[in-house]
Amino acid sequence: MIVSPIFAGKRYAVLGLARSGLTAVATLVESGAHVMAWDSRDEARQQLCEWTDCGKVELADPVSADITGYDGVVVSPGIPLNRHPIAEAAERAGVAVIGDIELFALARASLPAHRVVGITGTNGKSTTTSLVCHLLEVAGIPARAGGNIGVPVLGPEPLPEGGVYVLELSSYQIDITRSLDCDVAALLNITPDHLDRYDGFEAYAASKARLFTMQGRERQAVFGVGDKETRSIAHIEAARRAPGLVRFADGADLVEIQKEWPSLQGPHNLQNAAVAVAIGEALGVKKAQWRKGLRTFSGLPHRMERVAVANGVTYINDSKATNPASTAPAIAAFPPDPEPRIHWILGGLPKGDNLDECAPFFGNIAAAYTIGDAGPLFAEILSPYTQVHRSEMMAEAIRQAMAAAKPGDVVMLSPACASFDQFRDYEARGDVFRQIVEALLEGQD
Repeated sequence: MIVSPIFAGKRYAVLGLARSGLTAVATLVESGAHVMAWDSRDEARQQLCEWTDCGKVELADPVSADITGYDGVVVSPGIPLNRHPIAEAAERAGVAVIGDIELFALARASLPAHRVVGITGTNGKSTTTSLVCHLLEVAGIPARAGGNIGVPVLGPEPLPEGGVYVLELSSYQIDITRSLDCDVAALLNITPDHLDRYDGFEAYAASKARLFTMQGRERQAVFGVGDKETRSIAHIEAARRAPGLVRFADGADLVEIQKEWPSLQGPHNLQNAAVAVAIGEALGVKKAQWRKGLRTFSGLPHRMERVAVANGVTYINDSKATNPASTAPAIAAFPPDPEPRIHWILGGLPKGDNLDECAPFFGNIAAAYTIGDAGPLFAEILSPYTQVHRSEMMAEAIRQAMAAAKPGDVVMLSPACASFDQFRDYEARGDVFRQIVEALLEGQD
């Protein structure tokens, strides 16, 4: 894990003992800090001894304990500060509420020479973060994803000299970070989200903007161009920095080569790729390197994940698309060439009674294969537009799609539904899709 002398002799409270909280406790204890820790769940408190010397941890709830004079209260990003009493307790004691990203920022001075990338936005953060790591690795630069993706940022040993920490940052994490001066920061987009935690959309956008106000004026920033809120923040940042330090990434210069990237299809992924390339170039990745990286990126598990290519047919696991709005970009990503080519497996536990967000892209569907509770409803919706197979079960849907697909076609699980009618979660559903595809393809050998 990351340890730092900066914490020695200081006092911190940690509220919330999931992975990032437990890691923060371990880092602080091993760094010589006094630590108070608490979680309302018995099992979470019991896990402390598996992570660190629990004899050095004071078990107490910082909401009711005296934390006057503490150097910080480290909270989980999942704690709603607009409703949780810890915010008032910390303010009363004059103690800053921070997160594990802030601890990392404080520890940076004691780490081997490195750079930090911070990536935020409403949509596309995980894909872009993973893609930046991949581009850096292709270029031979040590890199690690952290923050809202991967392992807690404080958990692994520090990167070697020259390494790059690539952090996916939600607005919740930015809210409890005060001094993260990213070498490169990026904002993909801002659309209404998490408004139960903010006093309106403007406050949510302002949270995203704080990633850039924490940066020094000599640092680089990259922005998407798809919405006015993102463009507004970009123009503010461009005005306070030297020319060339703010880049707008619209992907116009990448359109002609997007067909080379099997796991990055669709307009949303064009922007993700454009931002990732701009970040990579800011860190010294050459054009030949990022072009290779875009071609070889396999995608995140369950998010437009290319699980196989066989007999000219591409098999894609998009199990994380649990509603029609998240499925729409997936089916938009494969237009006719020249005929419709998507064999769409969909269904599960529905979150609504329509597929309206997907409707503009029904012309991309060669055939639909409906499964689960939503199967009959979706079959009725789709039958005027395409051939529909009422498959009911995943294995039957895959077999039917595999038999019908021609070279150049795409067999895609993008359910537009929750998974709980037939599977434990979307990950289990995606794993089953992958396993069945691999088994059926192996049977063809």
